[in-house]
Amino acid sequence: MTADVHAAMVDIYCKELKMPGLRRAYESLARDAATNGQSMVQYLAACLAEEMESRKQSRLQTYTSQARFPAYKTLEEFDFTAIPTLPKQRVLHLAEGEFIRSKENVICMGASGTGKTHVMIAIGLSAIAAGYRVRFVTVMQLVQELLQAESEYRLPRYLRSWDKYDLVCLDELGYVSLAQGGPLLFQFCADRYEKGSLLVTTNLEFAQWTEVFHDATLTTALLDRLTHHSHILLFEGESYRFRESQKRLQHT
Repeated sequence: MTADVHAAMVDIYCKELKMPGLRRAYESLARDAATNGQSMVQYLAACLAEEMESRKQSRLQTYTSQARFPAYKTLEEFDFTAIPTLPKQRVLHLAEGEFIRSKENVICMGASGTGKTHVMIAIGLSAIAAGYRVRFVTVMQLVQELLQAESEYRLPRYLRSWDKYDLVCLDELGYVSLAQGGPLLFQFCADRYEKGSLLVTTNLEFAQWTEVFHDATLTTALLDRLTHHSHILLFEGESYRFRESQKRLQHT
C-alpha cells in the first residue's frame, strides 16, 4: 500500500479508537522520529504520550466547563498582603487538593468583598487540574433548585446527581434568609457528609447562621457536619473590590 493509503488507514483507526491527539500528531512525530533516528518503540511512546496529553487537556476543558465558575481566578492573581489573617501557605496547600481526597470541607469566612469567592474559584480550578470534578453554585440558586426538585417529587434523584462531583463550591451563604429552603440545604450538606467535599463562602460568623436557617437545632446539626472535617479560612481586611475601584479612580 502507498503512504497515502497507510495515512488514510491510520486516520480511520484513530477515529474508531477515539484517539484525536494521536490523529493530529502522528505524521509530525513520524518525521521527527526519522530525523532523529528514533526506534519504533520510541516513536510509539511519543505517539501515546501525545494522546495522553490530548485526553488530559480535553478532560480539563470539560471539567472546567461543567464547574460553571462565574469567572476565571487564580491564586497568583490574589493579593495575600491585603488579607494578613489569611495564611498563604495554607491556602496553597489546600489548592493541592489533598482535602478533597480526604473528603474534608473548607469554609471561607469574612466580610463582603474580601476575596472569598476569588480564593474559592482558584482552589476549584486547581482541583480540576488535579483531576477532580468540581461544581460551583450560589446558595440561593441551589436552594431554588432544591425547592423545585422537591415540588416535582424528584428530590432524591436531584441529590444523587451531585454525587459525581468531588468538590461542591457553595458561594454566598448568609446573604439571603433561606426560610423554607433551610431544611433542604441542610439535607444537601448532610447528604455529602463524608462522601464529598464542600467549599463554602459566608459573610457570617457561625453564631449568626441561625439568622439564615431560623432553626437553632438544624443550624447546630449543620455546623456539626460541616466543621467535623474542615479547614476554616478567615478573611479580615478592607474590601478587595473597593481597593480595586479606588486604584482605577486614581488612574483616570
